[in-house]
Amino acid sequence: MDQQAAQKFIDEVWMDSIVPELVEYVKIPNKSPHFDPDWEEHGYMEDAVQQIAAWCDAQDIKGKTMEVVRLEGRTPLIFMEIPGTDPENQDTVLLYGHLDKQPEMTGWADGLGPWIPVIRDDKLYGRGGADDGYAAYSSLTAIKALQEQGLPHARCVVIIEACEESGSYDLPYYIDHLRERIGQPSLVVCLDSGAGNYEQLWLTMSLRGMAAGTLRADVLEEGVHSGYASGVVPSSFRVLRQLVARLEDENSGKVLPDYLHADIPQQRLDQVRKVAESLGDEVWQPYPFVNGTQPMADNNVDRILNRTWRPALSYTGIEGLPALQDAGNVLRPYTALKLSMRLPPTIDGEAASQAIKQTLEANPPQGAKVSFEADQAATGWNAPDVAPWLHQSLQNASMATYGQDVMYMGEGGTIPFMAMLGDAYPEAQFMITGVLGPKSNAHGPNEFLHIPFARKLTTCVSQVLVDHCQRGG
Repeated sequence: MDQQAAQKFIDEVWMDSIVPELVEYVKIPNKSPHFDPDWEEHGYMEDAVQQIAAWCDAQDIKGKTMEVVRLEGRTPLIFMEIPGTDPENQDTVLLYGHLDKQPEMTGWADGLGPWIPVIRDDKLYGRGGADDGYAAYSSLTAIKALQEQGLPHARCVVIIEACEESGSYDLPYYIDHLRERIGQPSLVVCLDSGAGNYEQLWLTMSLRGMAAGTLRADVLEEGVHSGYASGVVPSSFRVLRQLVARLEDENSGKVLPDYLHADIPQQRLDQVRKVAESLGDEVWQPYPFVNGTQPMADNNVDRILNRTWRPALSYTGIEGLPALQDAGNVLRPYTALKLSMRLPPTIDGEAASQAIKQTLEANPPQGAKVSFEADQAATGWNAPDVAPWLHQSLQNASMATYGQDVMYMGEGGTIPFMAMLGDAYPEAQFMITGVLGPKSNAHGPNEFLHIPFARKLTTCVSQVLVDHCQRGG
């Protein structure tokens, strides 16, 4: 591949076409079904699907077909197929992305907002551009760049789903429905992951799973004057403190149940040490810490492992507490917490969720009414060994595009699609990468897409597609 020519072509497509499309896409509040149960009635998801599908349909890519596939009662899915340059070779590459978004979140900087696209310093701010609206555009542009140079590529199937941020619960039905049309991929390219910096290619080697749900403690039928009840009626908040202490050490943050831990493979430990050596304190410094707050763990190796291979508990919502200005002297009847437990990549999400439920509901303190209602469970993913051809291709792409070595690292988030594909296609190789680098803040305020990095990443995908086709398989 003529690297310089490919990058020039890809840069032009990005700046002339993709960025304007993403600006319009950011404006659409197409929250994932978990956060907008009335998504179909509101119509925002359909708006996003139609916008992306229209752009994809307009691209001049030889042999491309595109369809918006719809299964009753489920979010739609964009399905595209591009035949390989050799009609006799049905080897397949599956490229994946999603178009649904996380909710708004508070705390956006002045002039920024989830549905307000703003470009500053080569970054496109707004919800969903980086996670993961760019994927459809980048995937087709990478293929188009090859065809511009007359280079070979295998048959490509592109899937853009609309349920990923809800745990991809619709996706298995589509994979089953489209199984024959998808074929048997030998390479999976997923553009929904992260990067340790914006200076080299990053390949994701593992993803954590998740077990999330609502823990609730009820102690009264109705609120009672705190002067009358406190000291007699147990505090529902204190009951919850006792319950979460079964899961987490309050001082260290270490998750306590053995069933939530897993052995860390030696290869992953070696990769983590290399990443820690390369990034140094950049492992933790990009986080927007309040002045004086210190990161967990004493060294960067443990910080990376904490984020990628160890369980961790977050409290993402609370109910039953009035706003401060409305807080009277009342002992409240109940408190509920939304728990999000990140799981090691090799722990089964459903089994972990059930075990957490048993741990929390057993022997409730002082006989309080306690319930844990699980609402999301996902198993993580641990990549197969990287084939020599893929490692060499990634290394060459990173050096040619960024001038630095490819790096391998785990990610703390969850992409349910990967575990699903890992089970369905155990012989496939995986290029799991993305643009969610330092401070990009997916799911939070001030999310941004680093445009120059995304353009170069698109070129790296082109290089891997060429090398995949020429590897002899």
